[in-house]
Amino acid sequence: MSVQRTSISMTLLVVTLLLTACSRLPLAFLTSTATAGAAERRVTLIALDGPLAARDAEFSGLARLDDEFVLLPQYPARYGGNLFTVREADVVQVLAGVTTAPLMPAPLAFDDGGLAVSIAGFEGFEALAITGERVYLTIEAERDGAMQGYLVTGAIDKAARRISLDPASLVAIAPQAPLSNLSDEALTVLPDGGLLTFYEANGANVNPQPTAHRFDAAGAPAGVLPSPTLEYRITDATPADAEGRFWVINYFFPGDAEKLAPAADALLAQGGAGATHAANRAVERLVEMQVGATGVTLVDQPPLQLSLLPGIARNWEGIARVQTEYLDGFLLVTDTFPATMLGFVEK
Repeated sequence: MSVQRTSISMTLLVVTLLLTACSRLPLAFLTSTATAGAAERRVTLIALDGPLAARDAEFSGLARLDDEFVLLPQYPARYGGNLFTVREADVVQVLAGVTTAPLMPAPLAFDDGGLAVSIAGFEGFEALAITGERVYLTIEAERDGAMQGYLVTGAIDKAARRISLDPASLVAIAPQAPLSNLSDEALTVLPDGGLLTFYEANGANVNPQPTAHRFDAAGAPAGVLPSPTLEYRITDATPADAEGRFWVINYFFPGDAEKLAPAADALLAQGGAGATHAANRAVERLVEMQVGATGVTLVDQPPLQLSLLPGIARNWEGIARVQTEYLDGFLLVTDTFPATMLGFVEK
């Protein structure tokens, strides 16, 4: 454990003991909303400061880089060609109630190698994954009414705080359904150093035989794996653990009903709908999957449903694990709908 992580753990221990001793200060960020149908996880929001707090930040991905979390704007050029980071220590201090000050993301220089200009119909960067000093991103484009996805790799110079993409590594990923504004929007780094990309729509009525595209550590195509049917959208994924398990964001905006044509929700039958999900058409949940030699499967447990806001669907587009000695959960970030939101959810 690093010195910084030890410091975080000690801070949480002290705060936890103080809050436990004082019933007036409950650990609100470690509670779930129990319902007759299913437990729902409350999202604890973490305020941001500066220009990235604005709605048009349009975040589309989130990944861990050592003791920081990297926020991916869909269009980094809007911010001088930068991605942004928040420190894990600062996130933990906010969650522990040590500070209520908004977090000011720090810039992380980003050189896209001219891809935003050279790719016809470029519509932004959609997903981000980091392992060691290598970075992977997916890109979405639309040309003449047809969607096209891409995977690109790059390197991270940690000392210089700079990411540089390699345009020569660009690989096309064909969409799995003729749906506008949808492409491979989630990346999972595998235990062997390779990775999987996931198409956004995997419902039975629009994508009857979903697959995950596999790539080696250099970003070269390595075939496809069968992937489970999952209604609504997959918008991001965590890295896989040693057993191949990982989590995806599974989201439904009711305005997409005609496009996605959802079939019966098999996952809903496993644990029922929580109170807010029973009262809303929107779906915000985290689903655990597992990759094996023959394909990707759903882990046999109910999804983690997020407690919904009345009449509002939050388009969560980025996810990263937060794991310290006293904290286990997920950091989430939205795009523009309904606003820029950074939040924590207990596992």
